[in-house]
Amino acid sequence: MNKIGIIGAMNVEVEKLKNDMNIKNIRKKAGMEFCEGELKGKEVVVVRSGVGKVNAAVCTQILIDLFDVDAVINTGIAGSLNPAIDIGDIVISTDVLHHDMDAVNFGYPLGQIPQMDVFSFPADETLAQKAKNVCEQVNPEIKVFRGRVVSGDQFIADKAVKDRIVQNFQGYCTEMEGAAIAQTSYLNQIPFIIVRAISDKADDSAAMDYPTFEKKAVEHSVNLIEGLMEAL
Repeated sequence: MNKIGIIGAMNVEVEKLKNDMNIKNIRKKAGMEFCEGELKGKEVVVVRSGVGKVNAAVCTQILIDLFDVDAVINTGIAGSLNPAIDIGDIVISTDVLHHDMDAVNFGYPLGQIPQMDVFSFPADETLAQKAKNVCEQVNPEIKVFRGRVVSGDQFIADKAVKDRIVQNFQGYCTEMEGAAIAQTSYLNQIPFIIVRAISDKADDSAAMDYPTFEKKAVEHSVNLIEGLMEAL
């Protein structure tokens, strides 16, 4: 992997990575600022995509087309869907899907994109396992999980909605960009992983928990990403 694209949806998710890297070039495209340079000895492009799946898909395609990245890592925060996964813990994707895709009336399972050849998008196993190993080393105070990440264009803060997503998809965490990044990477045959630090429980307490734990969750993600760059 000669060059890695690193995407965060919000400034808080990429700000420290930008501060810690040696930025050699900044290029603006589609309202996004792509920072090319070196992070912990690895050639990277770090970018804030903006929130939501459309922004995330556009960002990923630009990374592939204009910057010729060999892999894509999406870092950020998410709501836990599994009672074993606490606020501050990290989930690294096994696979990723859209929980808000519904073409059931056309004969597709809930979550299946019509005419796609897969139900969910598999993360790169080698990259994901290496990320898990690194996380255990650099964030020993938290737990790290491998599991399904589910995405939709909504902040989940309702227990009934959370329970329905869990029942339908058995996800480990829910967020708003990963499936679009995964789908774009899959279509371009580019390896990817989704890394999510848990900021809330995706239930009725989510709106209160999120701002309180956001900073700590991002810190764990940054530790992982920088450690992974050193390990690759």
